[in-house]
Amino acid sequence: MISKLETKKDEYPRPVEGERQAFMYGNEVVVWAALAAGAECLYGYPITPQNEVMHYWSRLAPDYGGKFLQTEDELSAGFATLGGIMAGARCFSATAGPGTILFQEPLAMAEMMRIPIVLVVQQRGGPSTATVIYSQQEVFLTIFGGNGEGLRIVYSPGSHQEMYDYTLKAFDVAWKHRFPTLVLGDGYQAKMRERVLLYDPAARGMEIEPTVPFVGLPGVPGVDREPAHWRNAFSVEEELYEELEPIINDYYRIAPSLMEKEEGYLDGAELILTGHGIVGRAVRTAVKELREEGFPVGFFRPLTLRPFPGKDLIRILDDCPRLLVVESAQGQLAKLIRISIGGELDHRVQMYPYFRPGLGISAEELVEEAKAILNGKREQKQEKEFSMSML
Repeated sequence: MISKLETKKDEYPRPVEGERQAFMYGNEVVVWAALAAGAECLYGYPITPQNEVMHYWSRLAPDYGGKFLQTEDELSAGFATLGGIMAGARCFSATAGPGTILFQEPLAMAEMMRIPIVLVVQQRGGPSTATVIYSQQEVFLTIFGGNGEGLRIVYSPGSHQEMYDYTLKAFDVAWKHRFPTLVLGDGYQAKMRERVLLYDPAARGMEIEPTVPFVGLPGVPGVDREPAHWRNAFSVEEELYEELEPIINDYYRIAPSLMEKEEGYLDGAELILTGHGIVGRAVRTAVKELREEGFPVGFFRPLTLRPFPGKDLIRILDDCPRLLVVESAQGQLAKLIRISIGGELDHRVQMYPYFRPGLGISAEELVEEAKAILNGKREQKQEKEFSMSML
């Protein structure tokens, strides 16, 4: 059975046919990717810097059969999205900052009930209202924010092309595995313009997992079919444990196939730089420049923050146990790394923090920081600073 919205799809043109180059804002990229993935409805509430996702969607989506509803807040947007998904439609939402906080309850329900929600988060500064501009301070919020076990999939793209690619992938992965799937962007990516290649996923052989309704199925429950029990509340601890165990097992079974990363210039490296998202992009540029000057550095860029590609990082650090951790937050990525490498290796690795919560980070400043570390001018100060960040 398919949703009522889907039955009308043939009446509309395909949003993206073949391939075409475009020059657009990051929030616009999100909308084109969602349309290309077959998204049918966006439920949302305005919050900077993701507002244009709703603006572009409400302007473009009707031409392709898409619907839009502005709800009274992000909590309502989350639950409305879950309702549309349970009815069989491919729905999604987008938010930022305080809105991401309100989304935690719907995300936790999706985790419990295995509802395949897609949420795009364009990070802004925090805590509270803070700034409407930029940060990387929503990492732990998107990964572990809800009560539960954080059984989510979180992508961290660093360019408009990756924003398009991973938004498409999010719609496939969410419906395939039925775990909440988030695309973690930021205010800079949302508001800047750059080149992107838009493509029809079907033309590349990418089949987006189809939607299925959770409710409203034909037949009489208990007579024509097994009754459905969509629950997120349980009477006793043992009943909850029995429900959670297979969900947790499912997540960790598929986790290795979901982990993604980018790495480079590792041969002979004496210092590894790591960052994610747009900061990871600056890291990669800095390492390229340093290598051209003859400095022995490499980079590691996690593309999935959850599940985190820890084994790949362990392999790299086993050969080069010096790591410069770069982020526009006060150690959120660093804590993920500590969690993932753990044990004996954790004590051998020398970490140098470059934490700038709420600030943009350029390749130029990372070039200077890496040179200072390699020349022995940062070690003592940085180790003390890093220890304080772990409190």
